[in-house]
Amino acid sequence: MLGLALGAAVAVGAGATGYQSMAPTGQWFGRAFHGVSFRSQQTRSKQIALTFDDGPNDPHTLRLLEVLARHNVHATFFMIGRYAQQRPDIAAEVAKRGHIVGNHTFTHPLLTIKSTKRICEEITKCRAALSDAVGEHSNLFRPPWGARRPGVFRLVRQLGLEPIMWNVTGYDWNAPSADYIEQKVTRRVRGGAVVLLHDGGHVKFGADRAKTVQVVDRIISRYKAEGYEFVTVPEMMAIMGAST
Repeated sequence: MLGLALGAAVAVGAGATGYQSMAPTGQWFGRAFHGVSFRSQQTRSKQIALTFDDGPNDPHTLRLLEVLARHNVHATFFMIGRYAQQRPDIAAEVAKRGHIVGNHTFTHPLLTIKSTKRICEEITKCRAALSDAVGEHSNLFRPPWGARRPGVFRLVRQLGLEPIMWNVTGYDWNAPSADYIEQKVTRRVRGGAVVLLHDGGHVKFGADRAKTVQVVDRIISRYKAEGYEFVTVPEMMAIMGAST
């Protein structure tokens, strides 16, 4: 009986550990900014931060930039280094328009199964590619898939970066429609939301993100009409008093 109980406890612990390694708001494996807890008093905030992963991407990053410009909104882009190296012109355009550029590793690996040496290489190679493309950029870092294990965020900070997660996602990487993405976002958006969307795809350059572009236009129109303000991640961190 004791053996069964111990086995069940181990299984539960393993499941919880696995969940925390991917959970965007989980803090077991190190703190990371993910917006505001929707159960906190700060949900009276009226700020939303749009973030985009896996770019730069042609043509959808550029189309997204046009939508953001039309609404006078600035966002935060976590770029894959090899894509920034491939299309530095697009990466540079993102920065030129006043958006925040962050590090999303060089090749988008699953960090939970990579060595410390490989993680360092992924981060530093991406930083170099971004520096070549856009010059000075933010110290923000987002792990691919949000995946990390104990010590990863400590390593990230040792490299001079600040880990950033999210608390709302549109599941747009394989969404069947723009309406699906919009529903996923609007069901959870509150003040203090950091919204994860994608302007590219990690599998290959040129991913179709037309649905995401459509949804961003709708989301900004809807929430601006309700009195919300769209900010970058550093702006939200400053508002919330988080360290950068």
